[in-house]
Parts: sequence; C-alpha cells; structure tokens
Amino acid sequence: MKLVTQTEVLSERFNSDAEAVRIICESGFDGIDFSMFKMQDDGDVLNGAGYKEHVANLKKIAAFYGVTFEQAHAPFPSAKEKDAEYTAVIFEKLKRALEIAGLLDAKICVVHPVQFSSNQFERNMELYHALEPYAADSGVKIALENMWGWDNVQNKIVPNVCSLAPEFNRYVDALNTDNFTACLDLGHCGLVGGDAASMIREMGSRLGCLHIHDNDHFDDSHTLPYLSEMDWDSILKALGEIDYKGNFTYEADKFLHGFPTDLLPVCERFMHDIGRGMMKKIESYRVTK
Repeated sequence: MKLVTQTEVLSERFNSDAEAVRIICESGFDGIDFSMFKMQDDGDVLNGAGYKEHVANLKKIAAFYGVTFEQAHAPFPSAKEKDAEYTAVIFEKLKRALEIAGLLDAKICVVHPVQFSSNQFERNMELYHALEPYAADSGVKIALENMWGWDNVQNKIVPNVCSLAPEFNRYVDALNTDNFTACLDLGHCGLVGGDAASMIREMGSRLGCLHIHDNDHFDDSHTLPYLSEMDWDSILKALGEIDYKGNFTYEADKFLHGFPTDLLPVCERFMHDIGRGMMKKIESYRVTK
C-alpha cells in the first residue's frame, strides 16, 4: 500500500502542477494522484499542443524523488444529459485524460458516472464501453466512483448514481475487470445516509482505490481525517478485514484553503504523518492466515 495524495489544491494555489508535484514528493508521499479538473477550461495546458511535454516534466520531477504517479482524476461531469455539445467536447477530454494518465504510468483514472433521467444504467454502460478502448491503449483502468446528488426541493444531499453498494456493485460487475475498477469515496457514503465501513465490506475485492477524506455527513467538505465526524476506526478496521489491496489515497486537501501559502508544505507533511498512522492501523486489522 502506498500513501498518495492529489495535486488539485496545491496546483491551484501555486498555479503550477510542477510545484504541486515537488511539494508532495518532498513531504514524503509515495505516490501522486494527478487532478485534471482544469481541463474543463479549453485554455488549460492539458488541452493544448504541449500537453505531452508538460506531463513529461511532471513525471521527471517525481522520478527525481523516487515517487510515482499512482492515480489520476478526469474532468467532470462526464456528460450532460441535455447538452449534446458539452457531452461531445468532454468525451474528447476524457480520452485525453486517459492518455495523460497512461503517459504518467498511473494505474487508475477516475471517470465519474453520470445521473440520467431514464435508462441510467444502460447509458452509463454506453459511456464506459466507448471509453474502454482508450483506457486499454493507455494501460490504465477506469475507476467508477460513488456519487451524490442535490435535491433542490428538500435543499439537501440525496443518493445519486452508484451511491449505495448494490447499485455500485452492479455497475462494476457489468464491466471488464481488466479495464475497470471501483473507487470508493469514503466521505460520500455518509452524505447519502450510508455507512463507509458497511459499504467497504459489501463491495469487498471490487475496491481498486479510495478517496479518503472527512466530513460531518452533511457537507462534502473534503477535509483531513479526524477533523470532522466520520468513524475512522470502523473504516480502517473494515479495510483491513477485507484485505484491501489498493493504495491509501487522500482527497482531503480542501482543508489547505484556510492556511497561508507559505505554510502549505507544513500542512502536506502533517497530512503525510496522519496517513502513515492510519495505514498502520489498517495493517493491524488485517486477518492473518
């Protein structure tokens, strides 16, 4: 198991993917989750002609420190039901995101499923099957993620596509395991009225990767574990009991927003130390045979 964190907030604060990669490496992480959310902006470097050079430079920086790119996250939403133009454009960006993940030697790229008003399962399968050849060519597995939605009438978060284990399992089981896996966002479980530990056990060996962060079960705050309300001992115990084989991957860097830029490297090292302790707990809960 490797300790991994994403580039999103550091890249935003320093306006530099390279600086984000450098700070993560110097903070002691084993791996990097490359955030490609800015690809929504057509002017982003990853959409331009020089994207391969940009990516090669990031890979070179990480290699200098002996750190690997383990995971990536494609831009989202992956489609819009009533916007054919957007859907066509984002599909091309998803293809490039898979290519970039492959160029980085990342093993997994998260591509969100989409909520549709009808034939939701079939339409998501069409999307993933259309992307599958590009994932295979890039040597990358596409990871589906459990999502949440928003009810404008009740003014609260509600279940959405793949929110609960039975549906999530159905999606994963319908796809080729050579090219697809599941990314369980632990924070999303409680937001829709579920329980992260229970969902871990229900999904079992389907889990290929995680998004690890904390919240109060009401707001998707993506903060550091132990700073909010999730029951981390039960979650870590469940991961150990299913003999989880993937990495420990944070998606918790929203808590960095409250700190001045010069303290961000300190915050990253704090994240690192918390993660190492949590990984030890997972190992202590593994069932020895």
